[in-house]
Amino acid sequence: MAASNNLKAIVGRGLRETGAFLREHSGMEIFTRHRPVMTFWGSKPFKTNDTFIAPTASVIGNVTNWDESSVWYGAVIRGDSHPITIGFSTNIQDRTVINTLPAKVETLESGFPPVCDIGHYVSVGPGSVLVSCRIEDLVEIGAKCTIMEGAVVESNVIL
Repeated sequence: MAASNNLKAIVGRGLRETGAFLREHSGMEIFTRHRPVMTFWGSKPFKTNDTFIAPTASVIGNVTNWDESSVWYGAVIRGDSHPITIGFSTNIQDRTVINTLPAKVETLESGFPPVCDIGHYVSVGPGSVLVSCRIEDLVEIGAKCTIMEGAVVESNVIL
């Protein structure tokens, strides 16, 4: 019995080391074991087949990605307290952070709900921060823009 367990341990270690060697020397790009799409309190992000979410991005909770939308490397979209909607053919570029206000906030001072709606054909530049705001269709948001709660960016705007 002890000899059989010892043999299993030796074979298992050999297979693990062989796999690690092949993975390391295969020339493939190695990503972390990060999960780009995560369920939070039973809310799983919705994405279509042609939605791109980069391996290092984080899409968490109640988030809806429409067709042909993309979330690029290092972006964080947290729909943990209120819903976030990303429109058709919208791209969220590198290191962008999108979230909403805490769940205890039911309405903003302006009367709007604290959700984050991003319209169709919107481009959100790298390093931008969007919190509980509404971005309408055909908007270009430049790099490192900060749009805070209650803000409404109307159609055909370049920031």
